[in-house]
Amino acid sequence: MSRMNVPTLDAVPEGSRGVLDAIGKTLGAVPNLFRLIAISPAALAGFAALNGALGKTLDTKTRERIALAVAQVNGCDYCLSAHTYLGLNLAKLSAEEIELARKGASRDVKADVAVRFAARVARERGHVSDADITAVRRAGFSEAHIVEIVALVAENTFTNYLNEVARTEIDFPVVRAAEAA
Repeated sequence: MSRMNVPTLDAVPEGSRGVLDAIGKTLGAVPNLFRLIAISPAALAGFAALNGALGKTLDTKTRERIALAVAQVNGCDYCLSAHTYLGLNLAKLSAEEIELARKGASRDVKADVAVRFAARVARERGHVSDADITAVRRAGFSEAHIVEIVALVAENTFTNYLNEVARTEIDFPVVRAAEAA
């Protein structure tokens, strides 16, 4: 059971309605996570801006792989459930790729480096080695890409932490972090 009240669309603050309307048009529904963030119009506006900007980085498959890796590291069932659904249905990742992403890996050689790096950033709270940075550069990622990968880790860590704090009710097919990939 959720520890915070996730408002209905009718009950969200007025300052959050425009963003939620846009999310609803894009996704066809407004998941519990977005209604939870909408409790704070400032947090929702900031999250939506970051999410929109990062949606133009890397590629959809790699972004979803990173989201899965970070959710697994942080033990967030809500985000694992959401990103498994999005990975399969939006990014068109295979079930095998979903499982690999949860382990911080990929069969795609370049994506593997990005996902491994993202998982390490999440696990080590940013305390990565020079060798980690060198590996990302050798795979063809620029310094801008490195910043974007770290930003994706931070964005996903925010939603992981918020969902764990709130114990947000999962409104996707349920995937559990404890059921290790």
